[in-house]
Amino acid sequence: MHIDTIIPGDLAWQAEALCAQTGADFFFPEPGSSVREAKRICALCDMRPACLEYALRNDERFGVWGGLSEKERLEIRRTSR
Repeated sequence: MHIDTIIPGDLAWQAEALCAQTGADFFFPEPGSSVREAKRICALCDMRPACLEYALRNDERFGVWGGLSEKERLEIRRTSR
């Protein structure tokens, strides 16, 4: 049985993102763990701007999105007010 997945237009970037090919472990590490590897992968990803925009727009509070940690995204939200 074959099931096609429909990805909404504004989320189409997710299928192209390197994190989708890598696995979530790097991007959602245990508290206190390094996010260095996730950031390295993000730096190579063409979808990074769309990912960061999505995370900021949807108030993602956990994990590395668009190459930024939770704390870094929080700082952006604070300074943009």
